[in-house]
Amino acid sequence: MNATRTRLPDGRWHFQHGPIDLVIGADGDARAVEAAHEAAWNRFESVLAELVAELPALRRAVRDGACPLEGVIARRMWHACFPFRDRFVTPMAAVAGSVAQEIVAAYGRDGVTRAFVNNGGDIALHLAPGASFRVGVVADLALHVPEGRHAGLPPDADFDVEAAMPVRGIATSGWRGRSQSLGIADSVTVLAATAAEADAAATMIANAVNVADPRIVRLPARDVRDDSDLGDIPVTVDVPSLEPALVDEAIASGLERARGIARSGLVVAALIVCQGRSATLAGAPLRPHSAPGATAASIETRAFARVA
Repeated sequence: MNATRTRLPDGRWHFQHGPIDLVIGADGDARAVEAAHEAAWNRFESVLAELVAELPALRRAVRDGACPLEGVIARRMWHACFPFRDRFVTPMAAVAGSVAQEIVAAYGRDGVTRAFVNNGGDIALHLAPGASFRVGVVADLALHVPEGRHAGLPPDADFDVEAAMPVRGIATSGWRGRSQSLGIADSVTVLAATAAEADAAATMIANAVNVADPRIVRLPARDVRDDSDLGDIPVTVDVPSLEPALVDEAIASGLERARGIARSGLVVAALIVCQGRSATLAGAPLRPHSAPGATAASIETRAFARVA
């Protein structure tokens, strides 16, 4: 299957190749923006083959020592996960953010005011001095649209990312997402310096949003998806409605992990939501909207983000 691209009615681009699915938007001088789109496409065409070539190594746990990978994206994935090697983690924990970060680099040129690359909710940003993005997010897509349709959904909250902020990456992880999770968070959204770092940190924090309860259904990762890099590690496949005290315990566990990561300088802000309850770490400039089931810090960028 070859890579495909489609210009969307609003001027954004949709790039797709196998499991990689990007939505890209950019503003600035028309010629500069078009040149950047073309450069992004030229880079995108070779990304999947590069990752597949090193897939066995990408599915192995990150350990102490030198990075064993060769490709620029593969090495970015490994280095983003290296700070979390005290727990089981493979470079695949940062794949979506690392790909988005690679493609957004095409927009770092004169004439492009701002750009975003959204890889299934893991977002890389380019911001020229003085530029900003407003990101609208949804707390829980399953609550709003069980069938998975999200077009036209009003956001539960939004926040601004300005050029002066040390944030160029936004990522979300949780058990409801397309990736597997060890925890029970509906969503953990992280703002970080890069999309790769945000992706890895969101994965680790979401894993930590957890509590022991026999009603939570977990299965070996390989039984859920035969190509999983997590092997026999149990992953969450169903979470019933839990008592508020248990939800708060799970959130507190995730928040403790987030604070530890933030102390290392790898996270600017984190927002955790689980069963309508939430917690916020650091200075996320969040503005809540009125929406059923959402709390002030309940945000979800996994499936989509409206970037304006």
